Amino acid sequence: MNIKILQLIEGAKEAIGLTVIIDVFRAFTTACYVFDNGAEKIYPVGDIDLAYRLKKENPDFFLLGERGGIIQPGFDFGNSPTNIEHVDFTGKTVIHTTSAGTQGIVNAKNADEIITGSFVNASAVVRYIRVKNPAQVSLVAMGTGGVKPSDEDTFFAEYLKNELENESNDFSKIVDHLKNYDSAKKFFDPETEWAPERDFELCMSLNRFDFILKAESEKNGLVVLKKILVRKKKLGQFDTK
Repeated sequence: MNIKILQLIEGAKEAIGLTVIIDVFRAFTTACYVFDNGAEKIYPVGDIDLAYRLKKENPDFFLLGERGGIIQPGFDFGNSPTNIEHVDFTGKTVIHTTSAGTQGIVNAKNADEIITGSFVNASAVVRYIRVKNPAQVSLVAMGTGGVKPSDEDTFFAEYLKNELENESNDFSKIVDHLKNYDSAKKFFDPETEWAPERDFELCMSLNRFDFILKAESEKNGLVVLKKILVRKKKLGQFDTK
């Protein structure tokens, strides 16, 4: 298994093999909480105009996301796990558009398979990759806006690589570092209402969920995220829910 760490939108374009698109603060953390609250599927959309069109055509869909971190007009929720932590999404379809994470998915056109990753489902991602045992793994740290590296995503890529290669990780050291890192400052600024302090805690809740999110193409040309429980039934088989 050859594991390569890539960065940003350009890295997503280079990704091959089983590809993990990483966005810790906050896209793929938020997506995990949405699925844990019962959502049936999520459409990760890069183009905000497409997101608005899908919402207009499907008013019963929830529209989540941000640009520059901030919820946009007409959105049901922003990109904050705190804001949707107790929202009931049972059976619902969600449109999710963000500045970094969803951009990675739509740009990873050369990948054999795309899943997402963040600290909240780290062990599930590792188990999934180990069972799949692909020749090539691409870990794409999306950073800030997909154009500037950020430590939380780079650290998570390194964390996954270490786990897959049976190397040690010091998660408490990662948390301590990120508390004082630039991209986390918004969570501790009381004037930044769109990034509540609890977001940091929810984003750093290690191994909270036992599922991965896999991107698949639909006949309508859209990409959809689906929840796959990583409880092995037989080698290479997983429960899908």
